[in-house]
Amino acid sequence: MPEIRRVAILDDYQHTAHRHAAWDSLPEGVQHTYFSEHLGSPEEVTAALEPFDVVVAMRERTPFPAEVLDRLPNLRLLVTTGPANAAIDTAAAARRGIVVSGTRPAGLTSTAELTWGLLHALTRSIPAEDRTLRGGAWQQTVGRDLHGARLGVIGLGGVGSRVARVGIAFGMDVVAWSTHLDPGYAKAMGVTPVSKQELLTTSDVVTLHVRLSPRTVGLIGSDELALMRPDALLINTSRAPVVDEEALLAALRTGTLGGAALDVHFTEPLPADSPWRDAPRTVLTPHLGYVTTGAYAIFYRDALDDILAYAAGEPVRLLTP
Repeated sequence: MPEIRRVAILDDYQHTAHRHAAWDSLPEGVQHTYFSEHLGSPEEVTAALEPFDVVVAMRERTPFPAEVLDRLPNLRLLVTTGPANAAIDTAAAARRGIVVSGTRPAGLTSTAELTWGLLHALTRSIPAEDRTLRGGAWQQTVGRDLHGARLGVIGLGGVGSRVARVGIAFGMDVVAWSTHLDPGYAKAMGVTPVSKQELLTTSDVVTLHVRLSPRTVGLIGSDELALMRPDALLINTSRAPVVDEEALLAALRTGTLGGAALDVHFTEPLPADSPWRDAPRTVLTPHLGYVTTGAYAIFYRDALDDILAYAAGEPVRLLTP
């Protein structure tokens, strides 16, 4: 059976990893270390993780490209939470003989729920009114009604479908588009399939729920933003590169877009000097979509199971190139 000695559990921002899995059930003599601070650069990652033969990565918070994997000579098992991880070079891992295991999916419902939290925060100016009230003032904004408004859902998959159903429950006119949208599936839900152009030009709120891939990078750029109404709102709980960051910033600053709520960012954690920190008409959250007790319980328990299976010589949930 493969011998493991040191396990690193990364990006435990909230200091909660120890509560979601029985890490003490690791084989006798195996040490596990929690990293609550993000390891930023490749140099920081390799310096910190060089002694470890097992690493547990939380989703895509810490990238593992070939240049990092090549500088971790002791690494034998890399576990990622979730069933896939675009930030891991699985081909490079295979070349080095590093086993990569995943976990069951989690976070579909929690991401859909957060989407609606962001949508309400934006349409009713909840963060701004909270700050105003605490500062001693009273009612500074006028909210927007959802009933009767059009919700444009880009990507009608696991998250997008849940978001769409809630929109219907609120009495919204829900439309959807994606490159592989099944019109019959959409109509059966009560969602109207439309073209990308119609969705962008007619929607009061556009919400993004697509996987990050070469075809979705820059899916919403300057041309697409120009199609949207000047009072329209954009919600992104998908992945940051789906939207052209500079184009979105420009639209918000010039007032050609009504507002944006973003849970995902090009650089995470968000740098102190990020221009998004003072971007107008925005609601920002620090990638909270899957950050719930339910999702963490699945992620960490499965990660522990992956380690125990590897130690027993029978690795599970393998991710291959």
